[in-house]
Amino acid sequence: MIKKLDHKTIGVSEKIRSIFQASYAVEAKLLQAKDFPPLNRSVDTFLNSETEFYGYFVKQEMVAVVELKSNQGSIHIQSLVVDPKFFRQGIAQSLISYLFDSFDSVNYTVETGAENQPAITLYKKNGFVEIGQYNAEFDIRKVRFERKKTTTP
Repeated sequence: MIKKLDHKTIGVSEKIRSIFQASYAVEAKLLQAKDFPPLNRSVDTFLNSETEFYGYFVKQEMVAVVELKSNQGSIHIQSLVVDPKFFRQGIAQSLISYLFDSFDSVNYTVETGAENQPAITLYKKNGFVEIGQYNAEFDIRKVRFERKKTTTP
């Protein structure tokens, strides 16, 4: 089950942060990053965030989160994290499908580390195309993807 999260509630923000910590620790290893900014987010940053959060639940336990930023017909996936205990179960795919089914956006964008092959594979499988790469802080190479809404005549 996927539902919108009330991240302004301390318990919810603590759980979101817990999943972020577990998932981003794996990505930091993939990227060989010594200092990985997503791991530095405090509970307060989630409590005070202007983004939207959606959680994926298994038997009433939140096991994955997608963080979105909407802006005039465009949705940017700020983060998509899955608790490592639930990797390779199609949960990230379910969250992406949910976004496409639930939001009428003209454009979707997302970024990930250039060495994060599982994420890159997932995004490409879902119609995202690479639109650029850049060096982010802490010597992390990032890839930016975009998916335009397709219209049928």
